[in-house]
Amino acid sequence: MVVALVTIFIIGYFFIAMEHPFKINKTATALALGTLLWTVFAFCEQAFMTGGASIMDLTFIKEEGWHAFLSDHLVDNLGETAEIVFFLLGAMTIVTLIEDYQGFRVITDKITTTNKKKLLWVISILTFFLSALLDNMTTAIVMIALLRKLIADKKERWLYAGMVILAANAGGAWSPIGDVTTIMLWIGGQVTTVNIMVKTIIASLVCMVVPVLIVGATLKGEIQRPEDSNSGVDVPSHLRKLILFMGVAALIFVPIFKTITHLPPYLGMLFGLAVLWLTTEIISRKYEKEGHKLPTAVSTLEHIDTPTILFFLGILMAVSCLKVAGILGSLAGGLNNAFGTEAPGFFFIDLIIGILSSVVDNVPLVAAAMGMYDITGANVIFEPNHPFWEFLAYCAGTGGSLLIIGSAAGVAVMGMEKIDFIWYLKKISWLAMAGYIAGALVFMLMDVTLFEQVEWLRNLA
Repeated sequence: MVVALVTIFIIGYFFIAMEHPFKINKTATALALGTLLWTVFAFCEQAFMTGGASIMDLTFIKEEGWHAFLSDHLVDNLGETAEIVFFLLGAMTIVTLIEDYQGFRVITDKITTTNKKKLLWVISILTFFLSALLDNMTTAIVMIALLRKLIADKKERWLYAGMVILAANAGGAWSPIGDVTTIMLWIGGQVTTVNIMVKTIIASLVCMVVPVLIVGATLKGEIQRPEDSNSGVDVPSHLRKLILFMGVAALIFVPIFKTITHLPPYLGMLFGLAVLWLTTEIISRKYEKEGHKLPTAVSTLEHIDTPTILFFLGILMAVSCLKVAGILGSLAGGLNNAFGTEAPGFFFIDLIIGILSSVVDNVPLVAAAMGMYDITGANVIFEPNHPFWEFLAYCAGTGGSLLIIGSAAGVAVMGMEKIDFIWYLKKISWLAMAGYIAGALVFMLMDVTLFEQVEWLRNLA
């Protein structure tokens, strides 16, 4: 059973990682992987009973039957996955609606500098904090659209685009709503809003600043801007500001909603979407009478990135199968034996996961870690708000920057700017590694007490 499930998982991952050479959309592979794993697992009753089943699972199967066991776990895991999927659907709709109303122009029109070094800092800082409010992929898309208005030369724009990827991933890592993996940990209860922000913002900031300092030291002169070109529907200025304010307010409202009500975050996100939806319906109806045709949430949903949402659905269901089969628990045991569950051992586990996230998608890696280290039950290794989870959020969020295909932001920028994989590897990857290591060291030093630091030095000596 274990060999069959792991083999299928590895083959599926290979095709996901090689999406572009094989020209097979990773969403199709993920959906096939998720359904195939559960199908094969359904025929492994005997192997599961004699191998990876816990006493609780054995008791349930004997009392209720194998198919009842499968159905029970499928419903439970689908419910957990649906929380993330609906959260992302709401967030993507809100952000896309802001874009449709040209709300981000309120921010981008304020950037007037042509100095290369100043522009690098402005773009990086803006990306860092905007990514924390929105998400890294959406922020990267918005910032690339901005760079096209600011920089005419293609290769110069590629350099700034690479820095956008680093800043977007670093900015998304410290916010509960800034990166899909952080959202997963937040919704799953591994981290809380204030704690994840306080514990990881400095490390994430260092991860962004170090590459900017290195690149900034080499930049001189002024950039040449492209000629202005206006196209598309012209949205009145006051409506741009209104939709931008309401959209950002809806996103910020989500963690407040969760703190006050203790209800799942996706409910707060869907409520914010509902308010914005009603507002755009009223606005569109009013301006249609005046000869304008403005977007609504209905028109926005027509071009939401649905394949990305279905990708998360497929990959999370695949990982949940490995969790139920007991494979992730065994893997956790192996990592614990190799590195230990005390500092600095668990730091190395997170660092490895972060580096791996540059090769394969960070979503399944974090999902696997969540499955390996359960936060409920009698044998909890890493309780909620343990440094393991906070450092995992940092590593998984920023480690994807090491390769351009290692993060949603990188893939989005690669598609928009047609950046070459090898170019990124030569020009940006080493900068990403410098920032990744620097931020990781800062996190570890901040987390470890002075006594423990002295003990580390003694052991090294």
